[in-house]
Amino acid sequence: MRLSRHAHDTNRSRKGLLAAAIGLGLAAALGATPTAGAAPAPDAAAGGPASYAAYERSQENADANRAFFDAVQRAAAQERAAKPGALAVTVTYNTRNAPSFRTQIARSTQIWNSSVSNVKLQEVSSGGHFSYREGNDSRGSYASTDGHGRGYIFLDYRQNQQYNSTRVTSHETGHVLGLPDHYSGPCSELMSGGGPGTSCQNATPNSAERARVDYLWQNGLAAARR
Repeated sequence: MRLSRHAHDTNRSRKGLLAAAIGLGLAAALGATPTAGAAPAPDAAAGGPASYAAYERSQENADANRAFFDAVQRAAAQERAAKPGALAVTVTYNTRNAPSFRTQIARSTQIWNSSVSNVKLQEVSSGGHFSYREGNDSRGSYASTDGHGRGYIFLDYRQNQQYNSTRVTSHETGHVLGLPDHYSGPCSELMSGGGPGTSCQNATPNSAERARVDYLWQNGLAAARR
């Protein structure tokens, strides 16, 4: 049956409203209801302090950090079983997918290896307990897992231009060793991350952070959890 023009327009309008309602319902189910005509803030869209802070303070990031530490801990513990007398655990990593940041990674590794005694970081040509990756991500840099029991640190280009790059790398490496984020802390606290702002240049853990890592990996084994 052929619809009149008025009926056709009314039907099309109803379909449009239905589609919009479905879209809003789906967004609400996912926990994000869009605002009509709203566009992402420039800082969030391009990747900047606001978008970094939003992700850094999210439960998703906290869960990823914990999963990362657990994955590295399990892998290191399995290997340590073959060397029960070892006083320190060796955690291995590779930089094959982060060639632009090898200098910063080497610096952060040196910083951590000179700061703690019960765990050591060692580079390998491939494989390892975790890896470094580089690229663009509006969330900034972060630590996560690949879903197969291995961890990785993602280093975002833009964030590493805005903040001290060695601090960013050293901070994310802190998650490998079991430290959580604490963005309300001062610049002297490495795990305060981007909290103190872009002027913060410190890339070294403070005494409390060093002691915490040594406690987590004491006697060659991660004997405590966060």
